[in-house]
Amino acid sequence: MKSTWNPSGAGVLCLPSGRLVRGRALRRPFPPDGPLPTYAVHLLGRQPPEVPWEAHWLRWPDFRLPADRAEARAVLAEAWNRAPVDRVEIACGGGRGRTGTALACLAVLDGVPPKEAVDFVRRHYDRRAVETPWQRGYVRRFAD
Repeated sequence: MKSTWNPSGAGVLCLPSGRLVRGRALRRPFPPDGPLPTYAVHLLGRQPPEVPWEAHWLRWPDFRLPADRAEARAVLAEAWNRAPVDRVEIACGGGRGRTGTALACLAVLDGVPPKEAVDFVRRHYDRRAVETPWQRGYVRRFAD
């Protein structure tokens, strides 16, 4: 059986259901004392390097929105569904804008009202998460 994250681990967001998901900046090294992900979603404009765990690349340029919104919805739903049993990691270059936006969308899937999801992620993950007005708008419309 796989295991999930330590709730007090670096970058770990506990959703209202108890699901744990880690957000991370790909430009930074892994926390030295923590486990590796078992499933990751990489939010980048270019294809990332291969990793030794299962990963999905979602084309999402910096400061923008996902290139394919239907694919983004499906990939984020998969991450949310896997979070109870896998160490799911959501990661972009800096770990704030795209990662925060994706984490806020996971919060919406978890039952947080879309208008409250950005504040939820800023309180529980990073106070500067979700960097642009169009990223905030994307989260508000994610439930539609």
